[in-house]
Amino acid sequence: MSLTSLTAVELGKKIKAGEVSVEEAVRDALEQIQKKEPKLNSFVTVDEKGALKQAGEVQKKIDAGELSGPLAGVPAAVKDNMCTEGLLTTCSSKILSNFVPTYTAQAVCNLKEAGAVVLGKTNMDEFAMGSTSETSYYGPVKNPWDRNHVPGGSSGGSCAAVAAEECVYTLGSDTGGSIRQPSAFCGVTGIKPTYGTVSRYGLIAYGSSLDQIGPVAKDVADCAAILEAISSHDQKDSTSIKRTDTDFTSALIDDVEGMKIGIPRDYFREGVQPEVRDAVLKAADVLKDKGAILEEFDLSLVDYAIPAYYVIACAEASSNLERFDGIKYGYRTSDYEGLHNMYKKSRSEGFGAEVKRRIMLGSFVLSSGYYDAYYLKALRTKALIKKAFDEAFAAYDCILGPAAPATAPKIGESLSDPIKMYLGDIYTISANLAGLPGISIPVGADDKGLPIGMQLLSDCFQEKKMIRAAYAFEKTRGYVRCPFAKQEGGAGE
Repeated sequence: MSLTSLTAVELGKKIKAGEVSVEEAVRDALEQIQKKEPKLNSFVTVDEKGALKQAGEVQKKIDAGELSGPLAGVPAAVKDNMCTEGLLTTCSSKILSNFVPTYTAQAVCNLKEAGAVVLGKTNMDEFAMGSTSETSYYGPVKNPWDRNHVPGGSSGGSCAAVAAEECVYTLGSDTGGSIRQPSAFCGVTGIKPTYGTVSRYGLIAYGSSLDQIGPVAKDVADCAAILEAISSHDQKDSTSIKRTDTDFTSALIDDVEGMKIGIPRDYFREGVQPEVRDAVLKAADVLKDKGAILEEFDLSLVDYAIPAYYVIACAEASSNLERFDGIKYGYRTSDYEGLHNMYKKSRSEGFGAEVKRRIMLGSFVLSSGYYDAYYLKALRTKALIKKAFDEAFAAYDCILGPAAPATAPKIGESLSDPIKMYLGDIYTISANLAGLPGISIPVGADDKGLPIGMQLLSDCFQEKKMIRAAYAFEKTRGYVRCPFAKQEGGAGE
């Protein structure tokens, strides 16, 4: 059995005890990537030479007693929208296909300080714009549970890599559910922390008021340990928050006695796949049997979350993506006449269809005559959604619902109907608009064997409550390995 089949905490303990060297763990992960990548396309860049060099450096620090944390020596990967010094960072876009940053994102620095070894950069929807990981310039990522289906997005490469056991854990980013939804589709666990908990410095922005970096791993304990490692106040990020309660592993308690959990009726009405609804409600009953108090309630404004999100996110994207002009870095067209023609052709050739669609939508809602009608109205709706959640969390510790209305669609289905793809984010988007933390955990599978994910939300800065509830449920089920990981990894035969 491959070492990558272990959780991060389990492998970290073996490395610390001297049962496994860091180099052995890294070589094992690189071997898994080499075997599985041709069938999955989870990675854009694999840094074999750099990873082995890091392994030697980390091993020395472990031997010297300088590194003793749970993640020391454990091989990981990073979504390709986080800058890494000296290593290609493309956002899965042609326009950044030659971009090598001169600095590293703060979250990745924090991870390395904890002793992590970064294997490479994972594939994603171009500029994190998409829910399927099909809009990548480097081709679509495939779901390891069924390679005819998408892994979700935009952190599809990160989630597929963990499910396929190409690496032990990854970092993703979440703008409207981009960690939680693909985690649900790939049968892994992912956390989107409270906005401002993890530094956005070095994260190539899509929607600055919505983006947040978070962990993707096999289980809740791993995610808590990773989130603890990457959380920090950062003066380089004006939205970063000083917190003293980031000891998230302290919430790993198998006890939900007396915890109040709200279930929004709105989340279980029309549009939900029956198997998803049944699996999530069955999981809710498990928490009830363990002593949690469950109540149904009405969470208003759910129908307004998607239009508000796409207006705000696209407006911010049109502003953020102005910098990619072919002048300072990135792709530049080879055939042009004059400066303005060079801008136009570089951006036309460098951006994909989905990115162009969102830039145009964002520019439209910010334009004179439409700003008040769309953008300001979306901001007011965002404030009302936050108020609705404030009222809900005055009564409940957590809110429980599906992470997505259906299991993973087939490759090609969503791109033919963008509106349907946007509607797939209905349960995850509100957390980003309100800045809330959320976790997605696997709770079952449909009749095709595709994973189903349950989402738990808690109030701002109350990650420990949702971690505690998720951990308590997980203790009754355990982690279910993807068959692809077993077959290709040589285990279980």
